[in-house]
Amino acid sequence: MSEYIIALDAMGGDNAPDAIVAGAVAALRRFEDIRILLAGPVERLEPLLAEAQDVRARVEFLPADEVIAMDESPMLAVRKKVNSSLVQAMLAVREKRAGAVVSAGNTGALLAGGMLRIGRIQGVERPALAPVIPGVKKPFLLIDAGANVDCQPKYLEQFGLMGSVYMRAVMGVEDPAVGLVNIGAEAEKGNKLTKETFQLMSRQTSYRFAGNAEARDIPSGGFDVVVADGFDGNIILKYTEGIVGAMMSMLKANLTASKVSKLGAALCRPAFRKFKRSMDYNAYGGAPLLGVEGAVIKAHGASGETAIMNALRQAREMLVGDVCGKIKEGLSGLSSDTEQ
Repeated sequence: MSEYIIALDAMGGDNAPDAIVAGAVAALRRFEDIRILLAGPVERLEPLLAEAQDVRARVEFLPADEVIAMDESPMLAVRKKVNSSLVQAMLAVREKRAGAVVSAGNTGALLAGGMLRIGRIQGVERPALAPVIPGVKKPFLLIDAGANVDCQPKYLEQFGLMGSVYMRAVMGVEDPAVGLVNIGAEAEKGNKLTKETFQLMSRQTSYRFAGNAEARDIPSGGFDVVVADGFDGNIILKYTEGIVGAMMSMLKANLTASKVSKLGAALCRPAFRKFKRSMDYNAYGGAPLLGVEGAVIKAHGASGETAIMNALRQAREMLVGDVCGKIKEGLSGLSSDTEQ
């Protein structure tokens, strides 16, 4: 049986280290083929494993006495805090002691560390952050969600490849439809960046390009992968988070406005609970950083035990599906390799 080794930043996130270690234990109990390297201060982490003797043999420590805080300068912290839990976890991947890294810590530091401490896949211009977002009919992958605010057409073309590989290997989508975020569906719509990207995506042979994706069509289910530069992608992500929260608040206010509406709300409670679960980030685990030499998962900063377990599941599935290897294979089919 193959064994998949995942380095886990035990000190990253709002609920570290207790929830992080609890999530690790839950993942170890669920998946017998994983081993976890816990990065952090051993004296603080060891007691948290006292009730996990059944899986203790598959846990090792990466001693790390420093923590990169949420408000630190990402690039500076990654360069200077070599003994931080995040950097030590990433070095384990770089040195091939682990195949994946999971962290709920500083997002900027994870992006910087992916570039500086792990390194890009040869041929990939820019790694991209790619969260899975719930949609009307099915979830979709948004790439890039903030790692690269200034992009060139060839970056976006590669984002399409990386997103398509991820959706096939991890989410089980047989033939992902890749869309390009634009202000219209027609090929001639958009600015210089999207027009040139449209031409590149139309010529490549590594994935199925399904055309431009208008913002209103993104959640409807027509696209499995939605490609954008990091500036627009981050706006889409944050607006989606905001509008979902606003709609839930508005709905709650209206449903509790009168005795009749309260009665209706009580009858609809199972449906509301199902809807709430479908929008819960805990179910997906985190956002992969695609394009680096390893499986890198950024879990939500507020992740609890369940979210961390799912982030570790996600990292495992990236290793099982050989996402990095398939990205390398797909690069040969991109038009930008020969026509830029």
